[in-house]
Amino acid sequence: MSELSTDDLLYGYMNGIFPMAEADGTIYWYSPDPRAIIPIKTYKPSKSLRPVLNKKVFEIRVNFNFEEVMRGCSAPRSAEEGTWISEEIISAYTALHQLGYAHSVEAWRDGKLAGGLYGVSINGVFFGESMFSRESNASKTAFYYLIEILRFNKFSLLDTQFINDNVLRYGAIEIPQTEYITRLQEALTQKVKFDPTFLGDHF
Repeated sequence: MSELSTDDLLYGYMNGIFPMAEADGTIYWYSPDPRAIIPIKTYKPSKSLRPVLNKKVFEIRVNFNFEEVMRGCSAPRSAEEGTWISEEIISAYTALHQLGYAHSVEAWRDGKLAGGLYGVSINGVFFGESMFSRESNASKTAFYYLIEILRFNKFSLLDTQFINDNVLRYGAIEIPQTEYITRLQEALTQKVKFDPTFLGDHF
């Protein structure tokens, strides 16, 4: 099989599928049924996160160091054997980032990347891929600002692929694959962009 290309990624996302790598590097495409999404309009930060946001514990940067965010996400979690983010995945998404489709929202503290997330943006859809934290509340803060960006730019769909405990804390729900495809097609007709400039001079 040829290397994963940016065209492969864009075609996949626009048709409801996404890639993940196995331990041996083999890439497979997935289209879960049901599909997990996070309703953009109803998300609320937890009570414990509000003081962190109010005190501006972290500096938020967008697309400042995309590849470092991916590598932070690719580090194996303590309870996991490995990672689905292979070098080929990192290379392909970094190329997609350079084309303006993949984005990172990053939480920095004392000049160091404390956590963040990345995903793919196509018209009115943001396809959330992964997040990581090196400090408590770092990825939660990044996610809060992701939602702010999506709301400000009037995105209508935030895809989070599979349901798990991590996305449940952000209000994720499951919908049938057929409903997801309908929502996806509608959101792809929106002429909106992932524009974080309203946040100010953080990046």
